[in-house]
Amino acid sequence: MAHELHRERGPGAARFYIITVSTSRYRERASGGAPRDESGDLAERMATEAGHVVVGRDLLPDDINAIRRRVLELLSRDDIDVVVITGGTGIAKTDVTVEAVRPLFEKEIEGFGDVFRYYSLQEVGTAAALTRATAGIAGGKVIFLLPGSPGAVRTGMRIVLAETPHILYLTRQA
Repeated sequence: MAHELHRERGPGAARFYIITVSTSRYRERASGGAPRDESGDLAERMATEAGHVVVGRDLLPDDINAIRRRVLELLSRDDIDVVVITGGTGIAKTDVTVEAVRPLFEKEIEGFGDVFRYYSLQEVGTAAALTRATAGIAGGKVIFLLPGSPGAVRTGMRIVLAETPHILYLTRQA
């Protein structure tokens, strides 16, 4: 099948950048603390265990401008293939990751959110309907927007890791 061939022809090791969006953790770090970032740590561990390289990490507040500015900076870099952002994909007023990043997508991968919600439904029930997890292509990079809980990151990263070679293969075709 074509998707299996694309996965095989895609890069075996991609370069990841992981961003955690959490105002409370950001404030804790800004005041000299050392906040735990269980979800960012999990995403990094899963990526590296799958043979990928994590070239950087960030912790940002729930702020549209800060998130968008950082993603735009990352899009200009040649050493990044994949950006994973955890947090800010829910429906609370402070959840603004989707609003910050979606306008940057050249192509949105709506199916990622559908598959994520399908697996989440089996894990957390109908609360899965509340996530706005999505993905898209921008500047030749794939960007995944995941909820911030460790369980959601684990679910999302399984999909991310399975499809990254396939997506990168397709995005690099002329």
